[in-house]
Amino acid sequence: MKLFIALAIALSLFLTDPGEAEEDTDGREEAARSLKDVDHVIIFMQENRSWNTYFGTMAGTRGFQDPNVQVNPDGLPVWFQKVDSDQSTDTKTLLPWHLGYLGGNWSEAIQCMAAGSNGYRANQAALNYGLNNQWVTDNTPWSWGYLKRDDIPVQFALAEEWTVADMYQQSQITSTNPNRVMLVSGSINAPGSPQSPDEGGVYLDNTETPGCEKPNVNCYPLKWKTIFELYEDAGVSWQVYQGEDNFDDNPLAWFEQYQNARPGTPLADKGMAFLGLDKFYKDAAKGTLPQISFIVGPRELSEHAPYSPKDGAWLQEKVVEAVTKSPKYGKSVLMISFDESGGWGDHVPPYHSPTDTPGEWIDDYLGVFGRIFTGPGFRVPFYIISPWTRGGRVLTEHSDHTSQILFIEEWLTAKGIENIKSPEVVPWRREHMSNLVNAFDFENARTQTILFRICLRHVELTLYFQPNLSLPNLPKAELPHRDESGNWDGSAYCESLYPETRPPVPYDSQPDRMPTDLVEEGYKECIGTLTEGRFLVFSTTEQSRLLLHSNPDDLTTTDATNADPDSDSDPDPDLDYNSLYRNSDARWVLHYYNNNSTSSTDVNTTAINQDPPYLLSSGNRRVWLGEEGKLVPRRDAVAIDIDFVRGEGEDKGRGYYIKYHDRDDGYISVNEDGGVRVGEEKTKFKVLSVTYHD
Repeated sequence: MKLFIALAIALSLFLTDPGEAEEDTDGREEAARSLKDVDHVIIFMQENRSWNTYFGTMAGTRGFQDPNVQVNPDGLPVWFQKVDSDQSTDTKTLLPWHLGYLGGNWSEAIQCMAAGSNGYRANQAALNYGLNNQWVTDNTPWSWGYLKRDDIPVQFALAEEWTVADMYQQSQITSTNPNRVMLVSGSINAPGSPQSPDEGGVYLDNTETPGCEKPNVNCYPLKWKTIFELYEDAGVSWQVYQGEDNFDDNPLAWFEQYQNARPGTPLADKGMAFLGLDKFYKDAAKGTLPQISFIVGPRELSEHAPYSPKDGAWLQEKVVEAVTKSPKYGKSVLMISFDESGGWGDHVPPYHSPTDTPGEWIDDYLGVFGRIFTGPGFRVPFYIISPWTRGGRVLTEHSDHTSQILFIEEWLTAKGIENIKSPEVVPWRREHMSNLVNAFDFENARTQTILFRICLRHVELTLYFQPNLSLPNLPKAELPHRDESGNWDGSAYCESLYPETRPPVPYDSQPDRMPTDLVEEGYKECIGTLTEGRFLVFSTTEQSRLLLHSNPDDLTTTDATNADPDSDSDPDPDLDYNSLYRNSDARWVLHYYNNNSTSSTDVNTTAINQDPPYLLSSGNRRVWLGEEGKLVPRRDAVAIDIDFVRGEGEDKGRGYYIKYHDRDDGYISVNEDGGVRVGEEKTKFKVLSVTYHD
């Protein structure tokens, strides 16, 4: 009876605690509880930033503490970019460096700096046939620089308070236009694509001159069908929201059928009209957005260097506020992405298709690079704002701009809309890019765990909430500067204050090894199919026991509520999860089994073979998981599957099952006493991506 009363009191207190969410949810409709109940999807693409430049220091993601970083045949990890002697004689390599490292006014000056070229040739040269080690020599040394949270607080907060995807790639290894064309059609018409050669392309650069640069190269305008025509035919409402200053970022304008559309027709009125972003804000406030909205922002707020991240943050804030304060937020999904990396580097070589996959490979039309894949390319920032993506999670699945098309297909199909699957999408993308559905937790939009003492024992109570309509406290973006006429001019104003925006490159202070403290300390919960690139902690969802490799022979566990695994004391009810997950004996690293190597020497093989099963090693790679839960040398490691489940239907609760790849009865389970077993019984694990400096 005392236990029941204590639980009731604790539950009552918990439910009345507003916690971090401060916003009033009155006036909003009840949130959707399944994919089919979503009513609005908003697509918002910004410009020209790589993952490393924005989020390389973000805790719990694949950033500057990547344990699977590619090691090239010369023995150097990709962190070490080549430096030519005419650039510096102080060093032969350059590591990632904070652009604001000098402090002072540089923190403002770097807001309006540019790094390098985002073009086809510069990108392919930096990639260097998969070695990915010529960002400094074939782009610029500033391409290898990065920003921190203090430089981009709004972007950091949006990505962390909702769900960020750290394996989202630009669709093509080139500039803006081809990547935005991928967003609205799923193809650039490379040989073997669903389109015919006379429909335009292969679209490889920002070409907008009628005709062809060479036979079947950059033929313009484009003529194949976009997703919006498909939506129109299916009776799905849609609208492009843009002003006359749209930085030429509306990809529909590059298709012949939109260029020729007469006023009063759907393609003209919905795809080409200049309604302005104020119209979007008003429609969101009234709850009258169409089913699909496509936002194109103005030049100065695009985040395309030299247009500043902080000015783009103001626009992101405006769009997010419009969506989250709308009466229809509970049935809305906002996807924020960047079209391409913009001349900024990323350390992860692009995951791509095997040689000569239809629609993915070309002969370099410049005659420089030979036979090459067109994409996917380097990672770019991507995050999803919705009630079902709250909570500091990281989606780890391979994805690109095609993924947004695939998500909309899944959503509209769930709503019973037929013939919505685009035949224009290149098949390899459809088969290998995420549809993003795993990012959404419709069963339990927010899960909280309470731990407290009762009669000298601790009780764990997990509460499953309905979709969380409350909003986090976010940093406030600065209002961008305007000129005397009221036009945005943040970049020009910044350059007038700081004539030199590129800081000196720190060639003369290069360490011998990659520092471990560039990243912020912390963790994020993984969701979706796992990929390489993170230190992982496995915690059972029911018992909160961490899987350890501290025993020299076998898997063991420890109570996750004890920060010190050797402590016999009762757990502290006021838990610091950073302390719990810091345990280095609980830190694991995932490796692709099909690559058959723990360090990359065949870069083309490793960039292709990135599907399960996996190998699992300790964080320091001293021991590996072998048969029957044994810890063994690398040579005796065996393949395992780590399968993500969304927690739908009877299988309540999201998480992962660990199973030996070649055994139906090979599940790794943890019993009530914390012992590890292998058999038919399953134990569901929560997987945390952790970044700590020790």
